[in-house]
Amino acid sequence: MTAFFTWLAGLPPLLQIPVVIVAFAVVVGLILFFVEIAPRPGRVYTVIRLAVAVVVPAVVVLLLGVYNSAVWLVPVAAVLGGALFLLDFRSRGGKGYVLQLIAFMLPALALVLIGLAYPLIKTIGSSFFSNDSSRFVGLNNFAYIFSGGSGGLIDLINQIVWVLVTPVIATAIGLAYAVFIDKSHGEKVLKVFVFMPVAISFVGASIIFSFFYDYQQGNQIGLLNQIAVWFGGQPVNWLQTSPLNDALLIVILIWTQTGFAMVLLSAAIKGIPDEQQEAAELDGANAFQRFRNVTIPGIRPTIVVTWITISIVSLKVYDIIAATTQGQNGTGVISYDMVGLFNNLPPQTGTSSAEAVLLFILILPFLIFNANNIRKQRLGL
Repeated sequence: MTAFFTWLAGLPPLLQIPVVIVAFAVVVGLILFFVEIAPRPGRVYTVIRLAVAVVVPAVVVLLLGVYNSAVWLVPVAAVLGGALFLLDFRSRGGKGYVLQLIAFMLPALALVLIGLAYPLIKTIGSSFFSNDSSRFVGLNNFAYIFSGGSGGLIDLINQIVWVLVTPVIATAIGLAYAVFIDKSHGEKVLKVFVFMPVAISFVGASIIFSFFYDYQQGNQIGLLNQIAVWFGGQPVNWLQTSPLNDALLIVILIWTQTGFAMVLLSAAIKGIPDEQQEAAELDGANAFQRFRNVTIPGIRPTIVVTWITISIVSLKVYDIIAATTQGQNGTGVISYDMVGLFNNLPPQTGTSSAEAVLLFILILPFLIFNANNIRKQRLGL
């Protein structure tokens, strides 16, 4: 993979564009082939699937460059791929289902243990030790955060504000878009425009809004300050004016999440039977009453899922702060401060781990609530 990009970088810029397009088309074509064509019944397609199961793991290991230090991983990957294929093929005949289930669950379980369980336990343990991990300090790291050390208390308050404000406003605006755009003229075009910010990364959205909030002494390039000058006002350094700067940063996240909420809620609204709306209309209910008594109850589970998802995104926000204010002027949040403490020289692993635990504690109620909501849906409650 590195060799390909090195070769690509050596080509003239105008030639790089068609090469990238062709490479992308080949990758998409292969994915479509494996998803749409290869699963078809027949001996030829079975052989194709076997070849893919053996070749792809080996090629992945080669592309990752692992073979440089452990060449034996290439045949091991090919053998494992073939073994999993044979287990799957055998289970289709009604044999070895339990063995197949165990074999396919083991890699996922290993990834969960290595990538999630172990780091979680390690982080919780580190939060009770000093920053150099040399001695046990109990709850001192948490006390240091809540006493205002390293800006932890302000960051915690800001994080709570983000998670209280962003999901409510983004979900409400997304619901309004879903209701008013649904079945209107140009519905598809309007939804594309509303959804476009979702495709932009948080860093990209932050750069866009940084120009929007830009502050200059002379001619203004920031739209917000230019509007203020047009009306006879003075330009304001928005991102250094607290607490207004926090609100302006929250606007960025709302802008990127509203389209996500709109798509989910619009799909849920389309799932409400027309008969319910017609029955309510025949009973004399006006548009607002139909919205309150028919639409909202019909899409309540989707509203909850949307709200929880955006809440978790709000708790993990880092990119927006890093690309705009770097946590200055009272705009820091726990996730940004946590990374900053860990990257310090020397790393403050104890305090950073304590902030990570606090972040996990804040996310945990949303996960529990979502799991409970899913359980109720399954039980029809």
